[in-house]
Amino acid sequence: MGVNAVFVAGTDTGIGKTHASCTLLHALRHAGESACGMKPVASGCASTPDGLRNDDAIALIGASSVDLPYELVNPVALREPLSPHIAALHEGVSINMQSLREAFDALCASHDKVVVEGVGGWLVPLAPDLSAADIPRAWHLPVVLVVGLRLGCLSHALLTARAIQSDGCRVLGWIGNRIDPAMDAVEENIDTLRALLPAPCLGILPHGVAPAQAAATLDIASLLA
Repeated sequence: MGVNAVFVAGTDTGIGKTHASCTLLHALRHAGESACGMKPVASGCASTPDGLRNDDAIALIGASSVDLPYELVNPVALREPLSPHIAALHEGVSINMQSLREAFDALCASHDKVVVEGVGGWLVPLAPDLSAADIPRAWHLPVVLVVGLRLGCLSHALLTARAIQSDGCRVLGWIGNRIDPAMDAVEENIDTLRALLPAPCLGILPHGVAPAQAAATLDIASLLA
């Protein structure tokens, strides 16, 4: 049956975790799986008549098999576009694993696969005693690492993979995201990542292609077999 849920981590903020997560969701759906996304913690949310809403979480809902209650997909929504522990402090919000886990369990109960998208990089603090890395560690989730393909990505990717493994988590695979279409020596960089990262490449997402179309570029056999 493969894995029931994966955690999508990034080499940095702004490198396309949501784009990759939505592409994964479309690929899983194309394979006949009922799949949904989750963004446990999101900062930079906008005020709406229905409450705080985050663009990443809304995109995940749109890529999921069915329309889901927003609060299940994004249990902790923070207004300021800051590190979550700072935004939560400013807004008087307490981030704890129990409420996140309850939402996760509800999603797992109604779907074959759950794609859990992290916030920021691997070690972003969520609270004084909690980081983004604690989510996949506590929930025993394998990690899909999204590498934003740009100058500097090699060190960022290798350091993040090392941190994931040091924290006791498994890197299931990595996805390259062409965030800089003008990147020099992109194929050589991709070859280096293939050689040095401790997990297979699940695909390279082309620049400017929507998740529903980019899904065909991914190899998700490791999530299914």
